Amino acid sequence: MKTSLIVVGKTVNKHIAACIDDYVERIGHYMPFGILTVPELKNTKSMSEEQQKEREGEAILKQVQPTDWLVLMDEHGAEYRSMEFAAWIEKKQQTARKLVFVIGGPYGFSEEIRARANEKISLSKMTFSHQMVRLVFAEQMYRACTIIKGEPYHHE
Repeated sequence: MKTSLIVVGKTVNKHIAACIDDYVERIGHYMPFGILTVPELKNTKSMSEEQQKEREGEAILKQVQPTDWLVLMDEHGAEYRSMEFAAWIEKKQQTARKLVFVIGGPYGFSEEIRARANEKISLSKMTFSHQMVRLVFAEQMYRACTIIKGEPYHHE
Protein backbone atom coordinates (compact mmCIF):
# COMPACT_ATOMS: atom_id res chain seq x y z
CA MET A 1 0.00 0.00 0.00
CA LYS A 2 1.29 3.42 -0.93
CA THR A 3 1.27 5.92 1.90
CA SER A 4 1.93 9.63 1.74
CA LEU A 5 1.89 12.70 3.92
CA ILE A 6 0.77 16.04 2.49
CA VAL A 7 2.00 19.15 4.30
CA VAL A 8 1.54 22.87 3.73
CA GLY A 9 4.83 24.72 3.35
CA LYS A 10 8.41 23.56 3.70
CA THR A 11 9.97 22.33 6.93
CA VAL A 12 12.19 25.32 7.59
CA ASN A 13 14.15 24.08 10.60
CA LYS A 14 17.07 22.16 9.05
CA HIS A 15 17.52 19.93 12.11
CA ILE A 16 13.88 18.87 12.13
CA ALA A 17 13.98 18.41 8.34
CA ALA A 18 17.04 16.13 8.68
CA CYS A 19 15.26 14.00 11.28
CA ILE A 20 12.13 13.77 9.13
CA ASP A 21 14.23 12.73 6.12
CA ASP A 22 15.86 10.02 8.23
CA TYR A 23 12.48 8.57 9.23
CA VAL A 24 11.13 8.82 5.67
CA GLU A 25 14.11 6.79 4.47
CA ARG A 26 13.56 4.21 7.23
CA ILE A 27 9.84 3.92 6.45
CA GLY A 28 10.77 3.32 2.81
CA HIS A 29 12.26 -0.03 3.82
CA TYR A 30 8.77 -1.18 4.86
CA MET A 31 6.37 0.53 2.44
CA PRO A 32 6.27 3.08 -0.36
CA PHE A 33 6.11 6.39 1.53
CA GLY A 34 6.66 10.01 0.60
CA ILE A 35 5.97 13.56 1.70
CA LEU A 36 4.33 15.98 -0.69
CA THR A 37 4.69 19.67 0.13
CA VAL A 38 1.96 22.03 -1.02
CA PRO A 39 3.46 25.54 -1.36
CA GLU A 40 2.67 28.02 1.37
CA LEU A 41 0.30 30.77 0.30
CA LYS A 42 1.75 34.16 -0.56
CA ASN A 43 0.27 37.59 0.26
CA THR A 44 -1.93 36.23 3.04
CA LYS A 45 -2.26 39.58 4.88
CA SER A 46 -5.19 40.50 2.63
CA MET A 47 -6.92 37.12 3.20
CA SER A 48 -9.13 36.01 6.05
CA GLU A 49 -8.36 32.76 7.90
CA GLU A 50 -11.28 31.12 6.06
CA GLN A 51 -9.94 32.24 2.67
CA GLN A 52 -6.51 30.86 3.54
CA LYS A 53 -8.00 27.51 4.60
CA GLU A 54 -10.04 27.36 1.38
CA ARG A 55 -7.03 28.09 -0.86
CA GLU A 56 -4.83 25.57 0.98
CA GLY A 57 -7.67 23.06 0.82
CA GLU A 58 -7.96 23.46 -2.95
CA ALA A 59 -4.21 22.88 -3.34
CA ILE A 60 -4.32 19.80 -1.11
CA LEU A 61 -7.35 18.28 -2.84
CA LYS A 62 -5.60 18.57 -6.22
CA GLN A 63 -3.13 16.00 -4.87
CA VAL A 64 -5.80 13.55 -3.68
CA GLN A 65 -7.39 10.90 -5.89
CA PRO A 66 -11.03 9.79 -5.46
CA THR A 67 -9.91 6.32 -4.31
CA ASP A 68 -7.40 7.60 -1.72
CA TRP A 69 -8.19 7.01 1.95
CA LEU A 70 -7.78 10.54 3.32
CA VAL A 71 -6.81 11.01 6.97
CA LEU A 72 -6.59 14.45 8.53
CA MET A 73 -4.12 14.97 11.35
CA ASP A 74 -6.49 16.94 13.54
CA GLU A 75 -6.63 17.77 17.24
CA HIS A 76 -10.21 16.46 17.39
CA GLY A 77 -9.38 13.13 15.78
CA ALA A 78 -9.12 9.66 17.26
CA GLU A 79 -6.15 9.06 19.54
CA TYR A 80 -4.17 5.83 19.42
CA ARG A 81 -1.42 4.29 21.47
CA SER A 82 1.49 3.22 19.24
CA MET A 83 0.42 -0.44 19.22
CA GLU A 84 -3.14 0.56 18.27
CA PHE A 85 -1.88 2.84 15.50
CA ALA A 86 0.23 -0.02 14.12
CA ALA A 87 -2.84 -2.29 14.12
CA TRP A 88 -4.83 0.45 12.38
CA ILE A 89 -2.11 0.79 9.69
CA GLU A 90 -1.98 -2.98 9.24
CA LYS A 91 -5.76 -3.09 8.74
CA LYS A 92 -5.61 -0.24 6.21
CA GLN A 93 -2.91 -2.17 4.29
CA GLN A 94 -5.59 -4.81 3.64
CA THR A 95 -8.35 -2.41 2.59
CA ALA A 96 -6.91 0.82 1.14
CA ARG A 97 -5.10 1.24 -2.15
CA LYS A 98 -3.44 4.47 -1.04
CA LEU A 99 -3.39 6.04 2.41
CA VAL A 100 -2.97 9.83 2.46
CA PHE A 101 -2.37 11.75 5.68
CA VAL A 102 -2.62 15.55 5.73
CA ILE A 103 -1.18 18.12 8.12
CA GLY A 104 -2.98 21.36 7.38
CA GLY A 105 -1.80 24.93 7.47
CA PRO A 106 -1.74 27.26 10.47
CA TYR A 107 -5.53 27.66 10.63
CA GLY A 108 -6.48 24.04 10.06
CA PHE A 109 -8.67 22.59 7.33
CA SER A 110 -11.36 23.98 5.07
CA GLU A 111 -14.88 22.55 5.22
CA GLU A 112 -14.29 21.03 1.77
CA ILE A 113 -11.31 19.01 3.06
CA ARG A 114 -13.21 17.98 6.20
CA ALA A 115 -16.10 16.76 4.03
CA ARG A 116 -13.72 14.72 1.82
CA ALA A 117 -11.80 13.14 4.71
CA ASN A 118 -12.42 9.52 5.61
CA GLU A 119 -10.98 9.83 9.13
CA LYS A 120 -9.26 12.16 11.56
CA ILE A 121 -6.38 11.20 13.85
CA SER A 122 -4.82 13.22 16.66
CA LEU A 123 -1.20 12.71 17.69
CA SER A 124 -1.77 14.25 21.11
CA LYS A 125 -4.03 16.51 23.13
CA MET A 126 -1.04 18.85 23.35
CA THR A 127 -0.38 21.49 20.69
CA PHE A 128 2.79 21.19 18.62
CA SER A 129 4.25 23.42 15.94
CA HIS A 130 3.48 22.22 12.42
CA GLN A 131 7.19 21.50 12.02
CA MET A 132 7.21 19.22 15.08
CA VAL A 133 3.98 17.46 14.09
CA ARG A 134 5.71 16.34 10.89
CA LEU A 135 8.57 14.82 12.87
CA VAL A 136 6.33 13.16 15.46
CA PHE A 137 4.14 11.74 12.69
CA ALA A 138 7.15 10.37 10.78
CA GLU A 139 8.53 8.74 13.91
CA GLN A 140 5.17 7.15 14.70
CA MET A 141 4.85 5.82 11.14
CA TYR A 142 8.30 4.26 11.47
CA ARG A 143 7.39 2.86 14.89
CA ALA A 144 4.18 1.35 13.44
CA CYS A 145 6.19 -0.31 10.66
CA THR A 146 8.58 -1.91 13.16
CA ILE A 147 5.69 -3.06 15.37
CA ILE A 148 3.96 -4.68 12.37
CA LYS A 149 7.20 -6.51 11.49
CA GLY A 150 7.82 -7.53 15.10
CA GLU A 151 11.12 -5.67 15.29
CA PRO A 152 12.59 -4.50 18.62
CA TYR A 153 12.33 -0.70 18.13
CA HIS A 154 9.16 -0.41 20.25
CA HIS A 155 9.05 -1.53 23.89
CA GLU A 156 5.85 -2.04 25.87
